[in-house]
Amino acid sequence: MWNPPAQKTSHAAASPHLTSPCHITNTTMLSRLVQRRLTASLRNCKTPSSPSASGRSIQRRWITPAPKPGDGPLMSRRADRELPEISQVRFRWGRTLPIFLAIVSVCSISIFNYQKTSSPIVSSTLYALRTNARARAILGDDIYFKHQIPWIRGQMNQMQGKINIYFTVKGTKGWATMRFSSHRPSPRSLFETTEWSLTTADGQWVDLLDGGDPFRGLLGDDGLAAIEEDDLHVTRGYRQQGALNK
Repeated sequence: MWNPPAQKTSHAAASPHLTSPCHITNTTMLSRLVQRRLTASLRNCKTPSSPSASGRSIQRRWITPAPKPGDGPLMSRRADRELPEISQVRFRWGRTLPIFLAIVSVCSISIFNYQKTSSPIVSSTLYALRTNARARAILGDDIYFKHQIPWIRGQMNQMQGKINIYFTVKGTKGWATMRFSSHRPSPRSLFETTEWSLTTADGQWVDLLDGGDPFRGLLGDDGLAAIEEDDLHVTRGYRQQGALNK
């Protein structure tokens, strides 16, 4: 005769440890503990042993990349930012610097030329041309610079006592190139004109110093002697006044 309850009871009595809840709980906790310890040991093997390497990894984590050409404006800059590559740093003025130097050179030359044009030496030579009979016979009246913006070529150094200039002039009859050369033998002497001439358009050279040096007349040796004599009287008077005060 079949008896199901009895068979079930006998099976449970034969293996009571398989259905025990305490045994299942202990096994699960043990497996989790072993898994955690294995994971911790693997992490310790992967971490660097030296403190410098760990600090380097922490610092590298906080470094921000350098800005690129297409990025927007930087509102703030961090101290631990990454430095740009040397190959990316370029000289931006490489193309515009030669243009800037050329403009500065042209402006400097123009300023020096204007200084020569407005000097009293050039004005004196123009006045001497207007009052010279041979120059008026060649150029005519209204003698002035040939071009609207004159270009004074040559050397003009009054401090060293060397003047050698030439420029083009014109009048009602024609134009020519005037050359004026003068030097000063000593610091306390007057300038001596060595050349004052005209070279016409057809190549004819005309010496304008045949009738004497008009520029020495403009300066005046007598005037220089009078100035020295006045200085001498002032010095003597000052010395006499000092002697009387004693």
